[in-house]
Amino acid sequence: MNKIIYLKEVPLLKKILGYSIVVLGLLSFTASIVFGAIFIAIGINFLLTEGSEIDLDNSTYRSIHSLFGFHFGKWKPCPKFEYVSVFKTSENQTVRVITAETTLQNDIILLNLFYNGNKHITFYKTQDKNDAFKVAEKFKLIFNIDILDATESEKKWL
Repeated sequence: MNKIIYLKEVPLLKKILGYSIVVLGLLSFTASIVFGAIFIAIGINFLLTEGSEIDLDNSTYRSIHSLFGFHFGKWKPCPKFEYVSVFKTSENQTVRVITAETTLQNDIILLNLFYNGNKHITFYKTQDKNDAFKVAEKFKLIFNIDILDATESEKKWL
């Protein structure tokens, strides 16, 4: 099977916290099934990651959720991709505590595979510009498409 898989990386601290909560949930099953199930669900939510997968043999793709190496998602037929765009944008994350709230902003780079004019699939997200262009180059070779560099104010074809 010839597949391209991108999964968002789960930070180490979040993994440790997720596994700890799952273990706490398993241990609390002896006291209360309800509390055990709640802790396990919260822990699994910490460990769950998302991404995308393209099956080149069957020309299908899917948005996936991954847990413990198992991927879940519905396969869809792959459209005829026209080009890949490397796009720089900002990602906002709001953190709330009881009486306070703050929004953190990170610069990220997205890889979008465009088809049918302006329709697209966001396939890859990173903070490293070189990494984004390496992945875009792979898409260029596999799908025989062009790369649009939209990381600067002036867009250019590569």
